[in-house]
Amino acid sequence: MRRLALVLVLVLLVAGCTTPDQKQPAPAPSADLGKPPPGVAVNPGPFEAGPFEAPEKGAYLGAWIKPESLTHAGRIEAVNGLEDDLGRRLNILNTYRRFEQMVGTESDQEFLNTGADLMISWATGDNRSIVDGEHDRTIREQARAIRKVDKPVLLRMRWEMDRPNLQATMWSGADYIAAWKYVRRIFAEERTTNVSWVWCPTAEGFVRGNAPEFYPGDDQVDWTCVDVYAGSKFQPIGQLMGPFLTWAAQRPKPIIVGEFGVAKAWGSSSRAAWLKDAARTFKANPQIKGVAYFESDPEGNGPNQQFQLTGDKAAFQSFKKMTKDPYFDQIPPHGGPGSAARGRRGE
Repeated sequence: MRRLALVLVLVLLVAGCTTPDQKQPAPAPSADLGKPPPGVAVNPGPFEAGPFEAPEKGAYLGAWIKPESLTHAGRIEAVNGLEDDLGRRLNILNTYRRFEQMVGTESDQEFLNTGADLMISWATGDNRSIVDGEHDRTIREQARAIRKVDKPVLLRMRWEMDRPNLQATMWSGADYIAAWKYVRRIFAEERTTNVSWVWCPTAEGFVRGNAPEFYPGDDQVDWTCVDVYAGSKFQPIGQLMGPFLTWAAQRPKPIIVGEFGVAKAWGSSSRAAWLKDAARTFKANPQIKGVAYFESDPEGNGPNQQFQLTGDKAAFQSFKKMTKDPYFDQIPPHGGPGSAARGRRGE
């Protein structure tokens, strides 16, 4: 009997172990996509949006499109390729800059000349060293570079500042707010008045509860913003960003969804359904005046952090259907070179 019991124990132990190379099934997607989308961002305005005005109706649609090569030609090719596939121009192009990278590159100018509008995601550095004046020259150079754009831009100063992995340079909410005000003061000294300041934490930061600690105040912010992904969790976008939407509805600011995406790990049909739900959720929350997809598969990330839609027929078609909706094709009222020519293309 003892021998038989030992054999049974060994069998149970082996059955309960998973070898490292054993493929695990993807979690089943939530069935909540069939429910009506939440509509909690109900502040009717008017909105204090700064120089980059919010559309009276509908929402701008944009994207970050990762190029094959991080060159000016590569950026232009990536944007043109996606716009050709969609059959329309994007209203807003999201572009990322390190602290020392200036706005106004060759590709920036190409986009601006064709009527594009820029959302600049600027990765500023250590907040305490900013306030100590260690980066004044860089900040002034950036202010002058943005002033030369000569049309309104959206500026996301150190987006996702609430991420735990940024704490070493953010220090605290108070330090971030101090750096924000310091940078804004330098921009004012440089007479850079074409910036709408966009405050953009993560959706998770509102679930954790720490994101509001970084808010500089209604007098400092022009647009509120959130980055939201169906990455490690497959939930409707309204559920993922619900705490943010509830918070943002209390402020007289338009909302832009600075980044949104659904991971490849969830499968093509589930991604398509998630994007369809995203479109109706955006429309159910009229305070949302802009959305920008994260069209990228970041290097080194697993399938839960790969968001590119190109190459996934069902998911891309769902996104394309969103882009064909006139609700998401608003030309900014401030206009600019080539603005009248933007909109539909390739049809």
